[in-house]
Amino acid sequence: MNYKRFPLGSLWTNGFLFWDNQKTGFFVDPGGDPADIISFMQENDIHLEWILLTHAHIDHIGGLSSLAPYASKGVAVSRDDENLLSDPDLNLSQWLGLDFVGWKASRLLEDGDKLQIGEFSISVIATPGHTPGSLCFAVDHKGELLLLSGDTLFARSVGRTDLPGGDGELLSRSLEKLTTLPDSMPVLPGHGPETTIGKERESNPFWPERKK
Repeated sequence: MNYKRFPLGSLWTNGFLFWDNQKTGFFVDPGGDPADIISFMQENDIHLEWILLTHAHIDHIGGLSSLAPYASKGVAVSRDDENLLSDPDLNLSQWLGLDFVGWKASRLLEDGDKLQIGEFSISVIATPGHTPGSLCFAVDHKGELLLLSGDTLFARSVGRTDLPGGDGELLSRSLEKLTTLPDSMPVLPGHGPETTIGKERESNPFWPERKK
């Protein structure tokens, strides 16, 4: 599966560009200046269709207004995080002293939605807890699978729930959903290194099966 990680913004948020054999692509979580992303797409003739947001905190949307004009079909975010795109208190831009003019989503996503972007089949998994509308994306490219987990699941950790809209009980229930995924499935989180479902099942102290 073709993808490239771009560390973005002051918190080095993981943004991911995916593209298929026909150079059709999508980007997940443009958290900062997208100049390197745009250059890479132009150098490799990648046509960007969608920007997908795992959630709408400023460190995941900070580069949205600059990258979104390149996305032919627009920006997709959870229905439950839509209001964060225009509220500087909820998206934390005001907290961090950052300017964000806001953005309007082209598509609002819900649990169980399916997206077809070129050769990619993407399943939307609602995982509220870090924010009310946090999402994970299960990506399938010709049978090769991976999970984009945003700030729901990290290597050996999970997203914080003490920010506006956070809910620890909801996050625990969201993690339960991920226990059904195969151990071999790679996980690309919003911050930090890549991992797998199996590694988190084995050693993540917040994993539901370990907490019982």
